[in-house]
Amino acid sequence: MYIERKAYREKQLELLDFIKRYTLLILIFCFVFGSLSGVGIWYSATVASPRGISALIHNYVWGWATEWVFFLIEVATIYVYYYTFGKVDEKTHLRIGYLYALAAWISMIIITGILAFMLTPGKWLETGRFFDGFFNSTYWPQLFARTFLMFGIAAVYALVVATTLQNKAVQYKITRLAGLWGILGFLIGGLMTYWYLKKLPEPAQDFLFGGTLPYLKTLLYVSGISWVLALLYFLLCGALFPRANTLAGSLLLMLILFFGIFAGEGLREGLRRPYIVNFFMYSHQVVAADLPAKGIQAETELLSEAGYLSRLGYLPPELRKITPENQVEIGRILVIHQCANCHALSAKGLRSLPKLLSGMGMTDPEDLAGFLEGLDGYPYMPPFVGTEEERLAAGAYLSTLVENK
Repeated sequence: MYIERKAYREKQLELLDFIKRYTLLILIFCFVFGSLSGVGIWYSATVASPRGISALIHNYVWGWATEWVFFLIEVATIYVYYYTFGKVDEKTHLRIGYLYALAAWISMIIITGILAFMLTPGKWLETGRFFDGFFNSTYWPQLFARTFLMFGIAAVYALVVATTLQNKAVQYKITRLAGLWGILGFLIGGLMTYWYLKKLPEPAQDFLFGGTLPYLKTLLYVSGISWVLALLYFLLCGALFPRANTLAGSLLLMLILFFGIFAGEGLREGLRRPYIVNFFMYSHQVVAADLPAKGIQAETELLSEAGYLSRLGYLPPELRKITPENQVEIGRILVIHQCANCHALSAKGLRSLPKLLSGMGMTDPEDLAGFLEGLDGYPYMPPFVGTEEERLAAGAYLSTLVENK
């Protein structure tokens, strides 16, 4: 909107060619490929963690419904904005653009509240109220960090599009402006990210800075390095020497920044361990704490007495009772339910269970069952929930992973 207003105000209509190309890139990249990946994310999340998604939807159903309304406005207005170039008057076209930008930001405002709630549910753990969980301790720093960092991401798109312009004077002007916007967005976004890190709950601080989970610090370094490289590129190839910006360089910067984004999102997800919703629901989807305001009771003790199998209504009759013949198969089912959200069962997957077990040097089923019983001593892993017989079955299956590694 800034460039379009500048074009109209200063009678520099040659800038409109850039705006149209820029809008087409946003439309295709964010609203074609982005929408397809969004469907995939919803499907994957629902398959991997149905109770977790259910808990979020039940608590924030109206929040998500509101976000979907603004998302539909966002999708509609970006298409209208692109296809009405030169077909409506200047003021109307600008208003369409402002409506798109506002809808996109409100969508972020709502989604950020739900994402922040998962790490810092705050007073919601006592009251169960919508806004007590929504406006939590990490909400504002995360919202401002995402907002200003997106200015920087938008500037990267502008650097890419600028290289396709034939008019060199316009190309350099856009490149310099994009560099300045990128520097401003990343500097303020970096400060907001630092604020966010300072607001992390104590267990998350220990995971990240205390060395409990070293991979989180690696993710922090990756995102930090991508931030520094982006600032340098914005400064050198944008604001100071716009002629140095090339298509290959700006595309490489975009790739680096996406690595940084993936690292940052992985960091945000990892800081919640061992929970889906911090202090309320474990990553294996067992409710960890009472929530009297919503009539919800903790399930750990209940399922340890009644057995985890008691909640698996889909099991056929022959797998409802553990026998020597089905012990390993039932153990496999238990491990899938309680371990596979974080660990791969293959030797080559992410946080591979065979590799983990091999590193511990355990092969005996009873020793492995004893390890499961002692998971309370690992602050980043949820406790194994089930009877002693179920633990032995899980241990029996885990021993086969070591043998077949």
